[in-house]
Amino acid sequence: MSSAATRTTGQEPLWSVDDHLEDILTTVRPLEPIELQLLDAQGCVLLEDVTVPVSLPPFDNSSMDGYAVRVADVAGASEEFPAVLTVVGDVAAGQADQPYVGPGQAARIMTGAPLPPGSEAVVPVEWTDGGLGEGPVSRMRAHSASPEGARGQVQVHRPAEARAHVRAKGSDVKAGDRALEAGTILGPPQIGLLAAIGRGTVRVRPRPRVVVLSTGSELVQPDEALGTGQIYDSNSFALCAAARDAGAIAYRVGAVADDAETLRSTIEDQLVRADLLVTTGGVSVGAYDVVKEALSSVGDEDEEGGGVDFRTLAMQPGKPQGFGSIGPDHTPLLALPGNPVSSYVSFELFVRPAIRALMGLPDVHRPTTRAKLSADKALTSPKGRRQFLRGTYTDGTVTPVGGAGSHLVAALAHADALIVVPENDTSLEPGADVEVVLLG
Repeated sequence: MSSAATRTTGQEPLWSVDDHLEDILTTVRPLEPIELQLLDAQGCVLLEDVTVPVSLPPFDNSSMDGYAVRVADVAGASEEFPAVLTVVGDVAAGQADQPYVGPGQAARIMTGAPLPPGSEAVVPVEWTDGGLGEGPVSRMRAHSASPEGARGQVQVHRPAEARAHVRAKGSDVKAGDRALEAGTILGPPQIGLLAAIGRGTVRVRPRPRVVVLSTGSELVQPDEALGTGQIYDSNSFALCAAARDAGAIAYRVGAVADDAETLRSTIEDQLVRADLLVTTGGVSVGAYDVVKEALSSVGDEDEEGGGVDFRTLAMQPGKPQGFGSIGPDHTPLLALPGNPVSSYVSFELFVRPAIRALMGLPDVHRPTTRAKLSADKALTSPKGRRQFLRGTYTDGTVTPVGGAGSHLVAALAHADALIVVPENDTSLEPGADVEVVLLG
């Protein structure tokens, strides 16, 4: 952690948003690489350039059900004067041996089947008299079952240019091409490409394992009855979903009562499956803010880099924050405030970049843009605090959603952007040019 960090003792200095984030990103290190099976590598970051060992497609093949022909044999073919060709055999997908197509001949061919030697193009079955069934395949099957068998004839009613309806070898990627670059996040299309070129495993940085827990004796699980003074635990659900959205494997522990020993024990139990721990609640100056008390004795603070610092940031919402490392492996921990909006904004600003840093991604931040402020009146902001207001962004315009209250969960649910009000601005007039963090 930064040498500027101080433990909570009396009046402490304000940290800037940028300094707090820098401290996190200089502390968090990418996870060690591992070799994974393809499906296990989904969502992981590729660590190596992948070169194509075999061209895709690996051979010329048909893009249609039809007939493989020579171009000269169908030149000038029409409905009135069809080209009549002798069918010398069938070519199915996966078939190793193909018949040779000589002058005046054709071979029935299925989609994906190799182009047989001697042929130059494929005419779709719809261009022929290949039977009268319900569709192209049934017409071909009807024709192949005709009394003439493999030595029957087919009438072609249209000419075909060379290579018509032929997917050329290497038309997707060629052997020796770079299929994927190091740093690529492996989604379904990338997994499919790796499989298509014959890769069964791949070297990646694993998805970080993030453990999320809420604190507060007032918290009740959804679907349970609320008692007096109780509220539902929404933070652990929102942050767990946000961690997954960021690329992590997230584990939701749920709510822990305001008891330092219980919280300490819970956190220690979770260290075995955590690359990053996230707590929410209990980080301000209240009498029951037990996170500070619990974390003060988790792990060995005497070891270099150990312990958690609790800070006051020059931001709204999300002023109280905690960051450090705990346990024998110095597992990073971010302690976020408990108000729902404060918690989520803090996640976007600090936890999401930490997750992306663990993944080894070069760009860990949400995209930002400039936009015109659409508002009925000027927006106010406390001097000396960087404020993050919720908004909706459309075509270069951002509109505030809800107020500045850190409890406004419904407004947060309808926002797709954060409006950034700089520390020295105390108001923003309608039409002002503002920075916007895009959330989706």
